[in-house]
Amino acid sequence: MVNMRKQILIGVMVGISVCMSAQHQLPPAWNNGQQSSTAVQYDTRTRAYISPTRVVWKNDGSGTLITGLDNLFMPGNGQTDLTNARICVMKSTKTEHPSILLDFGRELQGGLQLVTGMPGNKEPVKVRIRFGESVSEAMCDIDGKNGASNDHAMRDFTMQLPWLGVSEVGNSGFRFVRIDLLDDDRELHLKEVRAIFNYRDIPYLGSFRSNDERLNQIWMTGAYTVHLNMQEYLWDGIKRDRLVWVGDLHPEVMTVNSVFGYNEVVPKSLDLARNTTALPNWMSGISSYSIWWILIQRDWYYYHGDKEYLQQQQEYLTGLLKHLFTKISPSGKEQLDGNRFLDWPSSENPKGVDAGLQALMVMAMDAGSELCAELGDEALSKQCAEKAALLRTYVPDHNNSKQGAALLALAGLMDARQADREVLSVGGAKNFSTFYGYYMLRAMAKAGNYQGALDRIREFWGGMLDLGATTFWEDFNLDWVPGAAGIDEIVPEGKKDIHGDFGAYCYEKFRHSLCHGWASGPTSWLSENVLGVKVLEPGCKKVSIEPHLGDLEWVEGTFPTPYGVIEIRHEKQADGKIKSTVKAPKQVKIIERK
Repeated sequence: MVNMRKQILIGVMVGISVCMSAQHQLPPAWNNGQQSSTAVQYDTRTRAYISPTRVVWKNDGSGTLITGLDNLFMPGNGQTDLTNARICVMKSTKTEHPSILLDFGRELQGGLQLVTGMPGNKEPVKVRIRFGESVSEAMCDIDGKNGASNDHAMRDFTMQLPWLGVSEVGNSGFRFVRIDLLDDDRELHLKEVRAIFNYRDIPYLGSFRSNDERLNQIWMTGAYTVHLNMQEYLWDGIKRDRLVWVGDLHPEVMTVNSVFGYNEVVPKSLDLARNTTALPNWMSGISSYSIWWILIQRDWYYYHGDKEYLQQQQEYLTGLLKHLFTKISPSGKEQLDGNRFLDWPSSENPKGVDAGLQALMVMAMDAGSELCAELGDEALSKQCAEKAALLRTYVPDHNNSKQGAALLALAGLMDARQADREVLSVGGAKNFSTFYGYYMLRAMAKAGNYQGALDRIREFWGGMLDLGATTFWEDFNLDWVPGAAGIDEIVPEGKKDIHGDFGAYCYEKFRHSLCHGWASGPTSWLSENVLGVKVLEPGCKKVSIEPHLGDLEWVEGTFPTPYGVIEIRHEKQADGKIKSTVKAPKQVKIIERK
């Protein structure tokens, strides 16, 4: 199978040079050749320099303020020189100040490098830099009303550029950059303006291809979205929410499992959440997020089989499970305190949240029972199983919440076919969410409605691609789409701004993140349900292959295991039966199911 990492991360860009981080040692001169006691942490990421692909917009005043723009598209070397050739010149007057808006082709995580030439005036030149995940965001002001902010990462600031120098600024998620020359009667000589792309240079071990290019693009976009959030820790978003929200990590971790296999970023992030949350506190103050920590530990162990890492969690896991026991009433109803939360779109339906939390408690007890058995604590494993049985005696009303109904179905508290028929498939993708849409898809699969799930993926996640997305968003609603312009254009008169006009809760308007890892659910779902890969034993020692092609004619791909990748191809025959070809490492037992 084709390794897609260079195609996606680099091949689609132009003018790239890569600077790998130095060897993991300080130079001898650092401490006169003696052993140093200085605390040093080395970055595990790669840095690439990306030239812009186009000028989206420019303010050229009288038409003579900007010359040589095409020079910015040429490959650079990050070095200023004395020839002052291949220069873009921006020239201001007392009344006219030029601006340019550059497009770097797709969403990136990083900053900006500006290489300047040598105009006659050697004094520093004052400029304004604006980063944007959309054209509209890069063009807006922070006015306190439109949601634009410098929270988490600076995206709108002024700075000075030197004569004949190199400046590197910014650390955010963006695709577009606007540069304004602010000083009067000055010239700004730009030899290069390149995005600094920081990412983990890791292979895409998992892959997915079918006869439907829309699904192929959705799978890869979900993978790329999570890849951008795999910085030193696994973040929620690269512009806003550059934090480890452990409850939001589960869809991301499942994508990591399906695409990249083992990566240090997951245990590092899980450990950070554990180490910053002393019991009996809830992670991030949200009870369900501590539950998600347990569920992620269960899935991480099944995919990778790292018993040593699991043993390191035993003390905290034991304490957390026993604390959860105290939140179960004698009648089997969960009594979780703290912030009672599933996701933002469900937050206005308290009964739906109640249903979801009941289901999550059941799932936590099931996972706890499995993990404790693996750790040799049979007594606690038995207690968890007993608590799960007690919790199953109480089934709350989902109140038509797709989030609540999905979790009830996944926990076995509600018949999955009933949940799909009465709630999940009602109205198509209406009331889907980017985060919990993953669990809605999983519940639809449990109900056997694979075709309906494929249709929802094309409709909902594909709807973001139709609007110019190169990564999946924090939130999306199909009601926003009619009359909306794409994120990669100046909004025409009479059109809606899909970024600046919509959003809710903590992500109103331009505060809305357009690269959020929790939205990657279709990537792992397609690998699990269409390629058909399900892990049955810890460490992928036993894996079932059960494809569900729906209306697809064929699908092929790879799936990472600790022993190497599984190669898979399924073809639908004339009689509707599926012909499968599976090649797996010898350590992995494959069970094929038709």
